[in-house]
This record gives sequence, C-alpha cells and structure tokens, in this order.
Amino acid sequence: MQSAPVTKYRAFPPVNLPGRQWPNRTLNLAPIWCSVDLRDGNQALAQPMSVEEKLEYFEMLVKIGFKEIEVGFPSASQIEFEFCRRLIEEKRIPADVSIQILCQCREDLIVRSLEALQGANRIIFHLYNSTSPKQREYVFNAPKSEIVRIATHAVGFLKEKMKPLVAAGTKVRLEYSPESFTSTELEFALEICEAVTDVWQPTVADPIILNLPATVEYATPNVHADQIEWMCTHLTRRDCTLVSLHTHNDRGTGVAATELAMLAGADRVEGTLFGNGERTGNLDIVNVALNLYTHGIHPGLDFSDINHIRDVYERCTKLEVPPRLPYGGELVFTAFSGSHQDAIKKSLPHQRPDRPWDVIYIPIDPADIGRSYKAIIRINSQSGKGGVAYVLEQEYGFMLPKLMHKEIGRLVNDLADSRGTELTPAELNETFQREYLERTSPVALGHFKTSETDSAVLCRVSLTLDGKPLELTGEGNGPIAAFVRALESTPLPRFEVLSYSEHSLGQGAGARAVSYIQIKTARGQTYFGAGIDTNIELASIKALVSALNRSLAK
Repeated sequence: MQSAPVTKYRAFPPVNLPGRQWPNRTLNLAPIWCSVDLRDGNQALAQPMSVEEKLEYFEMLVKIGFKEIEVGFPSASQIEFEFCRRLIEEKRIPADVSIQILCQCREDLIVRSLEALQGANRIIFHLYNSTSPKQREYVFNAPKSEIVRIATHAVGFLKEKMKPLVAAGTKVRLEYSPESFTSTELEFALEICEAVTDVWQPTVADPIILNLPATVEYATPNVHADQIEWMCTHLTRRDCTLVSLHTHNDRGTGVAATELAMLAGADRVEGTLFGNGERTGNLDIVNVALNLYTHGIHPGLDFSDINHIRDVYERCTKLEVPPRLPYGGELVFTAFSGSHQDAIKKSLPHQRPDRPWDVIYIPIDPADIGRSYKAIIRINSQSGKGGVAYVLEQEYGFMLPKLMHKEIGRLVNDLADSRGTELTPAELNETFQREYLERTSPVALGHFKTSETDSAVLCRVSLTLDGKPLELTGEGNGPIAAFVRALESTPLPRFEVLSYSEHSLGQGAGARAVSYIQIKTARGQTYFGAGIDTNIELASIKALVSALNRSLAK
C-alpha cells in the first residue's frame, strides 16, 4: 500500500442534490424482483451450469415466486440459446412469469435473440451499451453522440424486427441499461435514457424499464441513493418508467446501496441468490428480501425452506454459501459464546404468537425460513473459540479438508444434542474413529497390491462384500483409479471421486499417513472417508472404502 498521503486513489465526487428526500423516507413496499442468477450469476462460474442444471434452477426460482427471471444471453452461446428454446418449447414458463434476455446493442445479436424467443408469451428484451467516460475513451474511442446513436439505433431496430413476434401474441417489454451508470455523468445518463425512451414510446400501462447499474461499486451507498433520486426527479416520463437497480458488491455495500436506492425511488431490483456474480458478486436478493420481512414487509418471495434453496444453489453452481452469510449461512443461527447462548435461552420463553419477535441476538425467527437455533456445545476449554476440526487437529493431528468440516460438524452436533452434555476431545476422537476409520461393512478390505506397466497401474484386491469374499483386478492411471475400476465388476453402486488429500500423522520413520477422499454417488450425494496406514497408497484405498461404506450406510 502507498504510505500517506495516498495519491494513487481519489474520493468519488458527491452528487449536488440539496433537496434530497430519501433520508427521511421509510420502506413500506417490496420492489419488483428480477433474478439474474441464470445469466449474470452463471457467467461468473468457473464451470457454468449445464442446461439440466439451469432447468432445475429455473424451476426453483419460479417456486420462490420470481415473476421476472433473466434466463441468459442467447446470442452469446449455443447452450444459452438452447436453454431459452427448451423453456419455451417445453412450456416450462408459467403464464405470469416474464423471461428476460440480455443483448448488446448490435443488429446481428438482436436478430439471434429474437430467434431464441419465438413462441414465448412474455419477454423482457434487455439492451445495453457502456456509457462511462473511460468506456467511451478506452473501449469505444467515440464521442457521446455516437454512444447515444448506438443505443437509439438498436432500440429502433428491435422495435421493427420484433413486429412478427408481437403479431404472434408475444408481449415484449424493453429494458435498457446504460452500463457503468454509476461512473457516468448524470446529465449524460439522463440524455441517453431520454433518447432511448423517445424511440420506444412507452405508456403508463406499458412502461419502459430503465436499469441503472452499479456495474462497479465506487462510492458509499448514500451517493448511489443520490444518483438514483436525481434520475427519478429529472426523467420527463417518470410515470412511464420503471427505475431498476443492479448493484454489485465491490465495496461490500451492495445491500446497503440497494436499500437506500429503494428509498430514493427505485421500483425494481435485480440480483442473485446469495450474491453470486462477477468479482465480489451481485446484490444478494435473499438478504434484501428478508431484511424487508424483518421489518414487517412481505417481500413477495418465499424463503420458508432456505436450506433446500441453498442445497440446490450449491449443487448447481458448485459454490458454497459462506457460513456467516446473513440468513442462509450455516452458522448465522448458531451461538458459540456462552453469554450469547444464555441470553438467547432466556429470551425464547418470552416469545408469544401475538407479539413481535424479540429474541436477543437473533433478528428473525429461524423457523420462518425453515431453520432452527443451535447452541454449539463447548468442545475445548475456551468457549466460543474452538470447533470440531480445530480440536481434532490440535489434539490428534488430523488436518481435515475444509469441505469435510461441515460433514463431521453435523455428526458431532447431533451427538451433542442427543447427549445434552459438553463433549470432551476424547469423545470427539472416538466419534471420528468410529464414523470414518473403523467401518468394515458392507465392504471390508483384505489386501491390495499394485504393479505398473508403461501406461497404467494394475491392482489386485481381495475384499469381502456383505461377508462374501471377492478377488478383483483393475487398471487405471493410478492406484485409486485402478481400485475404482476394479469395483465396477461388483454389484456396488457407481460413484466418482471428487477430491483427495493426505498428510503425515506424526514424525519420523514410523509416521503414518492419513488420507481423506470425497466421493459423489449417482444420486448426487457426497461423502468423505478417511484411512490411516504406514503406506500412503493403502491409506488412500482405506479412505475410499470408508467413504463407500458411509454412503451405503446412509
């Protein structure tokens, strides 16, 4: 970092808005929500969703209650195009739901997008082009007049080319985004939005959507609110316009910026579940919606089974909801601190159905979103400082993979709940040994030997399956792959290996190796296994047998 004074960066200029009204307003109504999970969130994934995963995700969004869902960028790739077509051709879109697509202000992309939308009932055609000074200078090397022409030409072209679609019964609404709105001069943002509106000619009954994105967060939330209020008060056809928000989270204030901008007059909010998106992510719609709910405003979205929503999200996106993320995180209704546990315990008996919720440290009733309060039993000598993985590492040397923490944590929590007492480190170790290291049913490993050829590893295995001895052989690019191939000749269900890690347990020539393996069953469930041996190869095979036995036991 630069030492003081900092000259590399400068403060974002404030908005001249002396009569601002938003600080004195109170939210009393939920906005129109638009999910952009399947476009903005999906494009931020290292491994984008498959069509089948997108279909499952779309159905979940519909069940939550979204009436506007951005389904993709059909002119950008074939998979996006095919997904849009499947939604329409398989009649998966409810009559009251509008699908939204994104498209740059280019004629060829508009034509391709309209092809993808043939047969749809209700669509929002989302056009955008970049408007900020640096975009104009660095990317387009074009004056303001040319940037306006790009937008207005695209809207006029769309208006002409969509006529057959409209004649066939499709209701088309326009959304226009001056991309990088928050870093665009307000006067120019207004100019281009007015020019687009002139071409589209919206009405009170059929308004245009002007989306004003914080494509990158540069300023404090109050500045964003000022920008939105300035636009709302200067638009000449405000009654024919839905002002929409699309905040990112570069400064970590996307939720605050959205809430203040709603006070400033915005009608509509775009975002994603749990804030998935480019860089630091998009607005977390779950967060804003449930914030409204805790103030007595129903958001119009149903998060009463947030655990299921989180499971679908994590499976389809391959991302994990952070444990401290508001409302959805694994630990947000968990108290480690003894004093917090005591205060919550003393609050709960005072709650009545006819009184407002008022539990210390817990601003929403977990039961309203399908969750429950948990007090974590102390598992080391310092209340609130430890965790299962911490104790197993510090006391016994097991350095569990991060993804394994949640799995064993659930096992220990269940045990602590059933006993109703504090668990000692020895009891944690006994649980770990019993659950992961001592499982010998239905698969018990006898011997395992490998040999190598020029191109593969061969293994010979003896094991018992449900008490019956088996002799197996397999070939693969390593011992684990060879063992998996050998198991394919048995009646055992198919699975795939997701992750593998190992470390030494102790020091010196007699140190043992411990391996951890995660598998995924054909039904999509994942299980960890662990194995210990002086031979690292055998430790990994034992870990795989452990994971397999655990999956079969469930």
